[in-house]
Amino acid sequence: MNFDLPADTEAMCAALTAFARRDLGGTGTFSPQDFRRRWQLAGSQGILGATVPEEHGGSGLDAVSAVALMEALGFGTADTGFGFSVAAHLFACLMPIVEFGTPEQQSYWLPRLSSGELIAAHAITEPEAGSDIFAMRTTAERRGEEYVLNGVKAFTTNAPVADVFIVQAVTTPGGGFFGLTTFIIEAGTPGLHTGPAYDKVGLRGSPTGEVHLDHVQVPLDCVLGSPGAGAAVFSDSMQWERTCLFGVYLGAMRRVLDSTIEFASERVQFGVPIGEFQAVSHRIVDMVMRVESARLLLFKAAADLTRGGNGEVWPALAKIAVSEAAVQVGLDAIGVHGGLGITDGAAETLLRDALPSRIFSGTNEIQKNNIARALGLGRRGPVRRR
Repeated sequence: MNFDLPADTEAMCAALTAFARRDLGGTGTFSPQDFRRRWQLAGSQGILGATVPEEHGGSGLDAVSAVALMEALGFGTADTGFGFSVAAHLFACLMPIVEFGTPEQQSYWLPRLSSGELIAAHAITEPEAGSDIFAMRTTAERRGEEYVLNGVKAFTTNAPVADVFIVQAVTTPGGGFFGLTTFIIEAGTPGLHTGPAYDKVGLRGSPTGEVHLDHVQVPLDCVLGSPGAGAAVFSDSMQWERTCLFGVYLGAMRRVLDSTIEFASERVQFGVPIGEFQAVSHRIVDMVMRVESARLLLFKAAADLTRGGNGEVWPALAKIAVSEAAVQVGLDAIGVHGGLGITDGAAETLLRDALPSRIFSGTNEIQKNNIARALGLGRRGPVRRR
């Protein structure tokens, strides 16, 4: 096992971190104008199309390199919300087009989505259908040479600013895995409206909102994949997202860990730096252990995806490890900083940004269910009473 990244990947990561520090700082709050300005800058650096094939305007990187770049992005910018939006755009929106799109869809959408000209959003979650996607109520009814979509999507990343939407809808009620279909719908299509950005506890730099579909009429060539393939498109996008998006949190944890070590070395109490107190130093060692353990799991999942694996165990394990580590590292950083940790700073910001990570991309409880099922611990039939 070689844990060293290739020299060219290391160079890309260093350049991206420097760029993010210089140009992607942001304010940690959402401003449409500032968001799009930074989005175009990110596109010019190749981040938005990192895993998109070169013939479609991307860089053609594999999942391991993508995780490394997302880590560099999270390390470089204090606005984790912006990094989250970038990753959701790439892994939940562009990669489904890469892997399921027709040549016409790929050539039409991918170059502009990779360059930063356009912003994408994947509309999946609904008020009554979060972890249970088969409870989805958004419908798409075929009428001749078009589909008509009706429904409401919630918690859609980038929705308030998106130029194109990947939308999941029910085409065969009661059809289970084959009852969903995915559509590519351009913003401005009559009947498609978005709500304002939510006021969230964390990831404030990432605009998240509702998508309303009121008799939205789209032609047949807006189907992504094939009719009934929506669940497959969703599963594939989530594998990319669970594996690669969480690199942003690795970078954020490293950034906060570095600042915490620096603080503990400089903060003097009772005549000595607080880092000399065992209670503080041991807490920081635990932070290091959590970050490095989560990092190993995430890169293991990325290596498996790069080799063509499609299992759900490694992405699920990595997602749990990174998200739980991010929350605990945030708590520990606040503890080391004391009263200063609950003011507006890196420690409390990491905690706020980390809290949603245990929920999105499939809750950690759902991930544990999936892992248990893969281990053969799924539900058995009813126990027969004697």
